[in-house]
Amino acid sequence: MRRLILAAGAAAALAGVAYGAPSKWYPIAVEEWEPPFDMASPRKATEYTPLEKASQKWNVCVSVPHLKDAYWVAVDYGVTEEAKRQGIKLTVVDAGGYDNLSKQISQIEDCVAAGAQAVILGAISEDGLNNMIKELKGQGIPVIDFMNGVTSKDIQAKSLVSFGEMGSAAGLYLTKAHPKGSGVAKVGWFPGPAGAGWVESGNLGFVNAVKSGDIQIVETKYGDTGKEVQLKLVESTLEAHPDLSYIVGTAPTAEAAMQVLKERGLQDKIKILSYYMTPSMVEAIKSKGVVAAPTDSGVIQARIAVDQAVRILEKKDYLKHVGPKLYVVDQTSVSAFDPASSVAPDGFKPVFNVN
Repeated sequence: MRRLILAAGAAAALAGVAYGAPSKWYPIAVEEWEPPFDMASPRKATEYTPLEKASQKWNVCVSVPHLKDAYWVAVDYGVTEEAKRQGIKLTVVDAGGYDNLSKQISQIEDCVAAGAQAVILGAISEDGLNNMIKELKGQGIPVIDFMNGVTSKDIQAKSLVSFGEMGSAAGLYLTKAHPKGSGVAKVGWFPGPAGAGWVESGNLGFVNAVKSGDIQIVETKYGDTGKEVQLKLVESTLEAHPDLSYIVGTAPTAEAAMQVLKERGLQDKIKILSYYMTPSMVEAIKSKGVVAAPTDSGVIQARIAVDQAVRILEKKDYLKHVGPKLYVVDQTSVSAFDPASSVAPDGFKPVFNVN
């Protein structure tokens, strides 16, 4: 049976999260879901090795919710670098935010009308694009679901991890620090934009995980992952709950919280956790502004999605549902963390076209 691999890029210096682009990112250990397209399916450890080069210059469209934070900039880096490596044409379209579902749909339709032969989809909504995915399947356009997750069974591949497990990892990290009987730790929880598949999964994972510890979620606030939105949510939560022990949420939540807590002189009283990794989270963990963050190796997920698209177009064998194994980075392990799997190189600016 086929075996595919991705892999840790070259070791990187962590000064300012700057590093050289890896010369070779594969092979690497991944997890494969079987049967595919169900996050509850059993998983097995395997390896992923992409194609060395596409057989022709395929035209692929990548749709992302936005490029407003470093997480999606890292995804852009991953898809565009892999497109260059394999020698295909790739277009990235950015919907501008999680409120713009209709814009995401129209952008994808425009991409296909312009000649895209496959679509890699970072979905704004887990079910809001299902009709469009079905229509694309009818047109012979394969859809690869990556990063966020959709409920449609009309996709051809998934490259993502369980955000339920990302939320769970953050929650379990807290419960280890605050086991039952140790005294209640009050938490403000900011899972991200309501309705997004990764957010709903992350919320469920976190909420279930903290039940095993002495953790009380005193406020849950949803919102777009723009920093300004998260800043307002954090400020209003602190007004209502000045006795918080932790602020836990998206990376922009953590960035906003560091700013607000410093302004209010609360940085030594209230701790911060992010439930995914960005360059700012690496630096914040190193400087002790953030306690910890799980990483889903977003750059690797992005590269795999491109390889899946090429393999599907070339009618080659491929793993239908895979993702890197997630792990938590904290102040004791951050020095050993290789950012090449998760963040874009220092100074990278979003790329929208690879020709």
